[in-house]
Amino acid sequence: MNLSGLFRKVVSCLSMLLLPLLLTGCGQNQQANAKAGTTTDKPGLLGGILSSTKPITVPEGTDLTVVLDDSISTASNRSGDSFEATLASPIVIDSKTVFPKDARVMGHVVESVPSGRLKGTAKLDLTLDSIEVNGKSYDLSTDDEDRTGKNHNKRNGVLIGGGAGLGAIIGGVAGGGVGALVGGAVGAGAGTAGAAYTGKKDIRIPAETSLTFRLTHSVTIPVKT
Repeated sequence: MNLSGLFRKVVSCLSMLLLPLLLTGCGQNQQANAKAGTTTDKPGLLGGILSSTKPITVPEGTDLTVVLDDSISTASNRSGDSFEATLASPIVIDSKTVFPKDARVMGHVVESVPSGRLKGTAKLDLTLDSIEVNGKSYDLSTDDEDRTGKNHNKRNGVLIGGGAGLGAIIGGVAGGGVGALVGGAVGAGAGTAGAAYTGKKDIRIPAETSLTFRLTHSVTIPVKT
């Protein structure tokens, strides 16, 4: 047998040996590609998170009880000032916690009217604006928590009148009719000063006070299922 014939025989033998290996390799590559395609078809992390949540609505009329971080007073706070608080208890809808306990809550002072010294009643009006859940803020619309101070006009009248009466008595004893007039004027002034000193009655809500607000509009947020 010449060399060319021997070479052809060797090539033929090698082809017969390598062909099954090549076919096996192609099949494995196809399976790997199929697996890779299956893997890429799966949703990513964000898709998994989104697919595991559903929107849940907290209905209008739900009560939210919060605990104030800092004190609020008509003497130091003005209309428009913001305040922070934490949710005192969770809001659960259909066995799902929508608003967790201790969620951060923001609000503002709707109206703050300081007390007058001789007349005028203090007034403090608060409302909630937003709540933070899982790092995201959601708008809130609630009714107002308002407090009104006591009217001190009657007490001031007693103080002023009492001062004038006492001055008149002292003046009358000291100098007769004219003394009574002078004493009454002096006494009235003293009574007015006393009313101005004691009559100012501002409203103060201490820190860690619990306040309850009611939702006036529903709130819908995504909740993990």
